[in-house]
Amino acid sequence: MSKILWRETLLLWLYTFFNIPMIFWARPKMLEISDTRAVLKIPFRRRTKNHVNSMYFGALCVGCDLAAGILAMHLIRKVGGGYVFIFKDFHAEFLKRCEGDVYFTCNEGNLIAKTIENARQTNARQNVELNVIGTVPSKFGDEPVCHFKLTLSIKQKD
Repeated sequence: MSKILWRETLLLWLYTFFNIPMIFWARPKMLEISDTRAVLKIPFRRRTKNHVNSMYFGALCVGCDLAAGILAMHLIRKVGGGYVFIFKDFHAEFLKRCEGDVYFTCNEGNLIAKTIENARQTNARQNVELNVIGTVPSKFGDEPVCHFKLTLSIKQKD
């Protein structure tokens, strides 16, 4: 299992407590952040369970949103800020019941960085489809239990 990055996790909790309280409620934990990849965990607990004792799909969507969004925020901060982003659409495929802590991985850092550069060069909104994979290592190892596709839309601030 991956080690929790406590500094990054506390900053995430602080940001979400004041700006997106619903995300704060799920208590996500950062496990890895780099220029190419972000990994975070949504703990499997009473707050994130559904009535059939698996992770509620809303909690799964929060994890997906965060994995891609944190990677985008990290890369935007590296270039000095000045960009805003939103998710334009969302597609989820649930492959297995998530009956443990779910790890969300986004390996699209290079694609996001190219999109930020395109937004800078064109001064126009740029869209890119990102993939996020969810796994439950305690039950299925590295085998995906859910797969998400989101369209990230980035533009320079006015």
